[in-house]
Amino acid sequence: MNKKRTLRRILIFLLLIVLVVIARPVSFLLYTYYKDQQATRVQKAGYSNDASHLNETAIGTLVKVPENVDEAITQIAQLIKQASLQGKKISIAGAQHSMGGHTIYPNGIVLDMKSFHYMKYDSISNTLLVGSGALWSEIIPYLDKYNRSVAVMQSNNSFSVGGSISVNCHGWQPNSPPIASTVASFRLIRANGEIVTCSRNENRELFSLVLGGYGLFGVILDVKLHVVENKMYKTQQYVIKSCDYIREYNRLATGKTDLGMVYGRININPSHFMEEAIIGTFLIDSKAAFKPLGESGFTAIRRTVFRGSANSAYGKNLRWKAEKLIAAQINGKTVSRNQLQNEGVEVYQNTDTAYTDILHEYFIPTNSVVQFIDRLKAIIPTHKVDLLNITVRNVQKDEDTYLRYANEEVFGFVMLFNQAKTPEAENEMKALTQQLVNEAIALGGTYYLPYRLHATKEQLYKAYPQAREFFLLKKKYDSAEVFSNKFYETYK
Repeated sequence: MNKKRTLRRILIFLLLIVLVVIARPVSFLLYTYYKDQQATRVQKAGYSNDASHLNETAIGTLVKVPENVDEAITQIAQLIKQASLQGKKISIAGAQHSMGGHTIYPNGIVLDMKSFHYMKYDSISNTLLVGSGALWSEIIPYLDKYNRSVAVMQSNNSFSVGGSISVNCHGWQPNSPPIASTVASFRLIRANGEIVTCSRNENRELFSLVLGGYGLFGVILDVKLHVVENKMYKTQQYVIKSCDYIREYNRLATGKTDLGMVYGRININPSHFMEEAIIGTFLIDSKAAFKPLGESGFTAIRRTVFRGSANSAYGKNLRWKAEKLIAAQINGKTVSRNQLQNEGVEVYQNTDTAYTDILHEYFIPTNSVVQFIDRLKAIIPTHKVDLLNITVRNVQKDEDTYLRYANEEVFGFVMLFNQAKTPEAENEMKALTQQLVNEAIALGGTYYLPYRLHATKEQLYKAYPQAREFFLLKKKYDSAEVFSNKFYETYK
């Protein structure tokens, strides 16, 4: 009898321990989930904004292009002529996921291209002709029907084609240059109303200026993109020390012909800040059966765990533990290339109206990556900022664009910060940005231009020595500066 009573007490005690252990994370995640559901954002009529939610600006006119190609071209040409005669400025918008007012000019005309989204796949040339307003979320399912996939794009499907090539995006496709390398040609309406085709053989200078040109040289009508075969991948994830990142990347990814995708993530939790990393590889599995393209799985719990790390050391530690645990669990799982790329930013996007998520990105030459990690570890804790995420992506030398960020093989450090929408938080972020830009330049690197306009003009010209000539060529092709935005007005 005593033995049974003792056993019962032990079991109750163990159960209490289990409940105590799981009670905090469960209650924390439930609170995060409930709080997250209450937040909504509303955009005021007559204003435009971008993904920073810090650029709300009064505009003169919002013009949405029609879906019909001929009607749209006529409308755009007339709009350009009218703007030129009246001294108006035109900014060009797609999904507006930049963060520095690149799609906005105060009291100007915002040309919304999202309706211009037709698509046609050419199996002979293995290219996709696509309207510049099309989103990757529209393109991926279309290509999936032909067993084809986007060659280079961001890690999410929420961006427009026109916006993507205007910022010369890159993604987690390994050993690849930026998206410009996949562009065969595009059609452009210039400031004089002329429609021109630009490629490596035709209007070559304009081709290099428009790719990564931030909408300053005309309206991109449509783009011919080289595409690749959709394949099944097998997942393998490795937890490593961040100081070994390049050595491990070379072992796991460099020269691997069966590697389809790869990404890195560095821990940002206060316990052992930036001391660990996860490298995720996706190896081609020719024997795996294709699965239908569908929605991403477990989005609610993934979002809750991620958003729970905002302004919470506990949440950050909990998330990194979960990510390391999941890394071991998903090894050997198979997924298609299209499925990997078919997820929107909405899964993790901040909806708290008092805060916003701000991106930074720095491109660091291979032999300086470990030094840059050490500098981040030392610098970031000295600022009052809330770092949510660091991913690392390989980018090969850019041979196509004028305002290029990859002058050699580099690794892009993409950092996501949760920022309060206050002047104090904005000033703190500006100070951090300028310090990190200096560190990147000192190591022979650059920084990405689509984000907040916190870098000084001097820093821009140091990171991009070709910027002065770039702005002079802007005047050559658009002497009246019909196409403009906050980025141009800040740095020209």
